[in-house]
Amino acid sequence: MIELFSGIKVDWIGKRQIFFAISILLLVIGMISLIQKGKFEYGVDFRGGLTMRVHFDDPVPPIEQIREALDKSGATHSQIQQLKDVAGNFAGNFQIEYGGTADETDNSHGREVITKALDAAFGVPKSGDRILSSEYVGPSVGKDLRSKAVLATLLSLGGILVYIGLRFEWIYGGAAVFAVFHDTLVTLGIFSLFHKEINLTVIAALLTLVGYSVNDTIVVFDRVRENLKIRRRDDLESILNDSINQTLSRTILTSGLTFLTVLSLFLFGGEIINNFAFAMVIGIVVGTYSSIAVASPLVLIYTKFRGRGAAVAPAVVKMPRPAKAR
Repeated sequence: MIELFSGIKVDWIGKRQIFFAISILLLVIGMISLIQKGKFEYGVDFRGGLTMRVHFDDPVPPIEQIREALDKSGATHSQIQQLKDVAGNFAGNFQIEYGGTADETDNSHGREVITKALDAAFGVPKSGDRILSSEYVGPSVGKDLRSKAVLATLLSLGGILVYIGLRFEWIYGGAAVFAVFHDTLVTLGIFSLFHKEINLTVIAALLTLVGYSVNDTIVVFDRVRENLKIRRRDDLESILNDSINQTLSRTILTSGLTFLTVLSLFLFGGEIINNFAFAMVIGIVVGTYSSIAVASPLVLIYTKFRGRGAAVAPAVVKMPRPAKAR
């Protein structure tokens, strides 16, 4: 195994109050942003509506003119994004999300409203067909997808709790689940803060991060378990610190390479996977942080609360006294 750090001695657990303060601050900022908006900004997958990708010949109109044309036609509150081409340049392709369709079984009404509005404002395209693609999700389907997404996340957390509880102790499972719950809330709060939409691809990213964060936490806990067997007379805080330091190279290599990959997707992957890549970028940073700064300190706090601040010492075996000579 490649070692980036040799003999490092950082008192991670001793800085737990600073880490907890950072976590609380991030959670509060996200909560304030969500309270101000009243709800998350859901994509068409969850709120229902029509998603269309349209093309404009040169000269390409700005988004403000497209929005004005849609508002005049009655397609108000439509969300418009200009899409990049393969080279990363903005081309004449746009994505329009329209949630005003009343018929859940047919998207022809919304398609007709948008097409007529764009043709009236900008003229019929040279190709004769402006619409590249269109997808429709009914409101009831969107609500069902939203409920199933929440259920999938909760079931994954429950499975993690059972697995780690059986493999280690229940406090380790509880700490890992709390850390993942922390990661999810912080990521969602940042999504609210940066006005990012939550759709099915974002949920897929969150579920990916759940497994990724737990895997990183398990590596630390596994080293803790090994050290507890060897150093049974040492206090738990020093064992937790040493375990984090011993696995730090692995954490940096794994998280760092994954972070560079998803950062590339975020910067150069285009608008379609932008929200997915953004969730992965934030989640990997927060997930790596929580494995060190949230999960391990929670184990120490619980252990001290239960009055077991030191590792379990080996049992003292009493040797029989030698018989007195008669």
